[in-house]
Amino acid sequence: MTFREWNGPLTADLVRDPARFGLGQLPAVSVPTATTKAVCGFCSTGCGLKIHLKDGEAINLTPDAEYPVNLGTACPKGWEALSVLDAPDRARMPILHGKEVDWDTALRYFCDQMRRILDQHGPEAAAFLSTGQIMFEEMAFLGALAKFGMGMIHGDGNTRQCMATAVAAYKESFGFDAPPFTYADFEESDVLVFIGGNPCIAHPIMWQRVLKNQRQPEIIVVDPRTTETAMAATQHYAIKPKSDLTLLYGLAHLLIRDGGVDKAFVEAHTNGFEAFESFVADFTPERVCAGTGLSTEHLALFAKTIRQGKAVSFWWTMGVNQGHQATRTAQAIINLALMTGNIGKPGTGANSITGQCNAMGSRLFSNTTNLLGGHDFRNAAHREKIAKATGMPVERIPDRPSLAYDQIIKAADEGTVKAIWFVATNPSHSWIDQNEMNRILDKLDFLVVQDMYCSTETAKRAHLVLPAAGWGEKEGCFINSERRIGYSPKVRRAPGQALADFHIFRLIAHYWGCGEMFREWQTPEDVFRVLQRCSEGQPCEITGIEGYEMIRKLGGVQWPLVKSAQCSVLSRERRLFEDGKFFTADQRAKFCFDEPVAPPELRSAEFPLILMTGRGTSAQWHTETRTGKSAVLRKMAPEELMLDLNPEDAAKLGVLRDGQRVRVISKRAELTVLTRVTSCVKPGEVYLPMHDGRVNQLTHASFDPLSRQPSYKHSAVRVEAF
Repeated sequence: MTFREWNGPLTADLVRDPARFGLGQLPAVSVPTATTKAVCGFCSTGCGLKIHLKDGEAINLTPDAEYPVNLGTACPKGWEALSVLDAPDRARMPILHGKEVDWDTALRYFCDQMRRILDQHGPEAAAFLSTGQIMFEEMAFLGALAKFGMGMIHGDGNTRQCMATAVAAYKESFGFDAPPFTYADFEESDVLVFIGGNPCIAHPIMWQRVLKNQRQPEIIVVDPRTTETAMAATQHYAIKPKSDLTLLYGLAHLLIRDGGVDKAFVEAHTNGFEAFESFVADFTPERVCAGTGLSTEHLALFAKTIRQGKAVSFWWTMGVNQGHQATRTAQAIINLALMTGNIGKPGTGANSITGQCNAMGSRLFSNTTNLLGGHDFRNAAHREKIAKATGMPVERIPDRPSLAYDQIIKAADEGTVKAIWFVATNPSHSWIDQNEMNRILDKLDFLVVQDMYCSTETAKRAHLVLPAAGWGEKEGCFINSERRIGYSPKVRRAPGQALADFHIFRLIAHYWGCGEMFREWQTPEDVFRVLQRCSEGQPCEITGIEGYEMIRKLGGVQWPLVKSAQCSVLSRERRLFEDGKFFTADQRAKFCFDEPVAPPELRSAEFPLILMTGRGTSAQWHTETRTGKSAVLRKMAPEELMLDLNPEDAAKLGVLRDGQRVRVISKRAELTVLTRVTSCVKPGEVYLPMHDGRVNQLTHASFDPLSRQPSYKHSAVRVEAF
């Protein structure tokens, strides 16, 4: 084996005696001379990485054994985080109508086109759509530049695709978007309930925390598929797709009937329980079992396990969030935690697992549908506060929030939005009902893509591509699922003339003529200080953080942290609501509920199967814009798109073996895929991983009415064998 093939850590012993490890001589260029620490830029787990440097440039990495999130482990994506920066299709120069140009030409064109559209058609004619993949200082700069500096009204993020449901649910139930948990709760529960989540694949380091649990916990999985997580569970409830809400109300019914309610907690800390109790009285076991496909015995066991649990934690992710009635489903989970008193204590909580590395930062600081720091654009006092905190003229702050992502796209189709600026996102691949999305994008007068790669499906459609630096090529902070703010430094030079998103925004402010408004925003840490002022008095207050150095020293800091906190003895693991006080006006949590309704697109004689989508392997990430560049990660994923098909359906269709080609057809598109015949999906249901660029041609565009999140998990299809 050569050092180029060595995947382990570069230790001092290895450098001194490489033959002992079966290696040849170590090339001089590979010997690190220093290390630094960073937070991974893929998923919301927020793992710590130790970056090995030579002459200030990253040459290798290992997991950080001291970081409180991952405790020395990393998933395949984390190990390959540096390799994807070296891809040959990196955007190295601005590209205008397919030709490379210099930055001056690109920025003048950007400003001329955006100004023309805004001047001719008003402040609602241009919008930006951002991401949970850039640092939150960059998100804040983008949101402030576009809205306060350039005068746009509308901007949203691709976090709308993953976390809008959790935001809407927490806000109404708790009074603020406040995930209450810390990762230590994985290890301190005696019952863990995963609903619509597959952390074995989607969040493998979180799953490692579950495996560290020494309490021999009951692990309950609610998922139509027998996922990798379901295979490891002690109880798996393979319900009918999108029957979660009925199931959760049925569990509440049984808990009330059988004495599973923490009456003292409910009376002291909640509102609306009596109405909820009356509502779920109709969700009898007979009704619930008919709606979900479970037996009455299994339903009773599920409720009994929760009732007898001493510390029960409820966890959900995209299987809940990406639904036509997603917010109420998330709140049904919250209701179970509230009624049983499983919140604010170790090993408990109604816990939303975020998707992207900085989705939590996007939720609080992107300045899209919420004013910076979780404030309300419609509140005059909030606008005055943010004007003072940022130094912006208050009249430049819009008095209404943005349209949601799907509404911006609809407005583009109707012609009222004429320009969209996409930052670090690839909607031509990822947005629901993909062909319809691309038809609309092609109607725009001006489409700008700011990204690491010029080869994404969206970048290929753009009039202008702005080349951006990626993770490791810039500095700033992410906020992970447990509210932990983690710092990531610059450890590589970006290729060509690619710039950090932060510096692109600074240049645009200068060319637009509003640079003076952002005179304090010289560095990411400068913006961090501005955002600290914006957070003052909010549930997410971070005024007690003493700059980046404190974040590095403590292994990340969970919000909130106010100035009066004793930072010298700050616990690494902190959860919310330990005092039973929530963020509503009366400090009580609210029970929220509605009658379940059927999904918008049901199976029929023409389309008799229900298509579900989700993550494929721990080696793939979203549209594979980055993970697809790694040879190692490509080897860990299927080479071709595979459809999971139940043996019973396979026999009916004449599919005789794995790997047989079939057509998958919906009302919107037709794909040719290979089959994987498996009992992991039930008869009448099929599954495709979302990473392939064709899958969202099939999906049906429906949206939760409260969160505006797309419902990717329930589309009617048929399968035809060749």
